[in-house]
Amino acid sequence: MRLLVDLMCGGVVSYLRMCGHDTVYTGDRALEADDAIRDVAREEGRTIVTRDVDLATRAERSILLESRPVEGQLAELAAAGIDLELESEPTYCGACNGDLERVESGSTPEYAPDLAETAVWRCRDCGQHFWKGSHWDRVRETLERVHSSAGTGETDVRES
Repeated sequence: MRLLVDLMCGGVVSYLRMCGHDTVYTGDRALEADDAIRDVAREEGRTIVTRDVDLATRAERSILLESRPVEGQLAELAAAGIDLELESEPTYCGACNGDLERVESGSTPEYAPDLAETAVWRCRDCGQHFWKGSHWDRVRETLERVHSSAGTGETDVRES
């Protein structure tokens, strides 16, 4: 799914990217005005994720979140039908939303694991390296908690 997440919901951005969603963050593009956010969403075919009632109401497609904590926001996204399962191989950079490519050989940063033991991906845009390590495990545990508490409410995807 193609999403545009506003500043009030920035904590969910990397989770959405790690779950395979093409997710633009307004903070990465210096988008502040509601009109600019709506224009980008419309031009790029994105659903806006926000806590701003006015923005959600005036957008073509939006998911209005009420929760402030990240886990609560993730639960609301799941209730709205957003797939929150980690991908077997990551697609989008958690930092910039660029496309990832698997590193088959060559140089990796000193802190990256050995390519013979662990798969490593590199962002084509920002060059950051990713692998399934402790951060991946923490994200998976958070998503498992969200899924186990699912069914406590529903959040609608609004389309005008």
